Amino acid sequence: MKIGIIGSGYVGLVTGACFAHLGNQVICVDNNLEKITLLKKGKPPIYEPGLEEMLQENIKRKRLFFASRIEQAVKNAEVLFICVNTPPKENGEADLSYVENVSREIARNLKEYRLIVEKSTVPVQTGEWIHKTIKLIQPRESLFDVASNPEFLREGSAIHDFLNPDRIILGVSSARAGKLLRQLYASFSAPLVVTDIKSAEIIKHASNSFLATKIAFINVVSRICDATGADIENVAYGMGLDPRIGPGFLKAGIGFGGFCFPKDLAAFERMAEKAGVPFGILREVLNSNEEQKKYFIQKVSNALWNLRNKTIGVLGLSFKPNTDDMRFAPSIDIIQGLQREEALIQAYDPQAMPKCKTIFKKVKYAKDAYQAAEHTDALAVLTEWDEFKKLDLKRIKKLMRNPILFDGRNIFDPAEARKLGFHYYAMGRKLRRTR
Repeated sequence: MKIGIIGSGYVGLVTGACFAHLGNQVICVDNNLEKITLLKKGKPPIYEPGLEEMLQENIKRKRLFFASRIEQAVKNAEVLFICVNTPPKENGEADLSYVENVSREIARNLKEYRLIVEKSTVPVQTGEWIHKTIKLIQPRESLFDVASNPEFLREGSAIHDFLNPDRIILGVSSARAGKLLRQLYASFSAPLVVTDIKSAEIIKHASNSFLATKIAFINVVSRICDATGADIENVAYGMGLDPRIGPGFLKAGIGFGGFCFPKDLAAFERMAEKAGVPFGILREVLNSNEEQKKYFIQKVSNALWNLRNKTIGVLGLSFKPNTDDMRFAPSIDIIQGLQREEALIQAYDPQAMPKCKTIFKKVKYAKDAYQAAEHTDALAVLTEWDEFKKLDLKRIKKLMRNPILFDGRNIFDPAEARKLGFHYYAMGRKLRRTR
């Protein structure tokens, strides 16, 4: 099938590369000429495991192309996926101006039937607005259908998630649109949920909001465990055995980040408010997530007494492992909080340091985790990269000025760390690992 991807960010680029990998002919469009130049050479502007190899393979096989003008995609592709950014406004509402602009540009170039699919995470009723916007310019409704096909990709495992989905959601308003999308996904074995467009739009926001709520919940429970001497991993394990709850997203830490959860929670709350349905739970989830970061900063401050001129090593800057994405990363607020107390920061991340350097100028960046630990008064783990889990803690201890370890992601065994001589602080952890 001939597919057009409009917007070549995280979602668009992975979607386009994977559809090409499955044998489709794909054209990815972006108005950033520098990005398009890079992509034509098979160089992704983001880090995502396996993406560069997939781009290069499908460019070589002439299944994946890149362009800077939407008209090229409209002319050459029967199915057009809108994958542009939907950033938050100051009030939390999603900014849909990019979606509107793309819709207008598609309409101006429509000469034969095209299926226009919203892939970006958008508020309910966006599909209606896309349809209205296109119809204003191109009144022949026989030339287009609008559909919704929300993405459920996790950064760091996006290619695997695309090729092995838990479910595929198709929001359609015509038999023709449903037939085309079923054909496109015919090779997948995942459950196929075909519904109306509005339900598909809500499925995406509701899913992300619910997952974020689980994270916020277990993080508050971890603070209770700290206060009472219980162990959060045992608590989470016991909770997760209940099939009504399940073990997923019950991992305590320093709070969630990334572009999806904070943005989607705020947008969903605003969407509910506009519909006349108060959704205060979501506001509390966002507030609780902010409190978790402040709690970690206070934990560091309490242990070190005074932070002024203390050197703190930071391991991990990206909001999660296997990505270089710094958007809404908890590390940003935590480093800023430590710097406000005049602490000195030296940091290392396997992928995110180039982006972090555009955010923080007064941070010393290390070549590896061991250099980040040198002559520090404390070491803080903020992202659970696999390489940090394999660190030689004996060597780390010798490099540090004071053996104080703040494990913001609970990647080490408390008993083992303390046996090595560390003053060890985790998130709700007290006991030796038993599983």
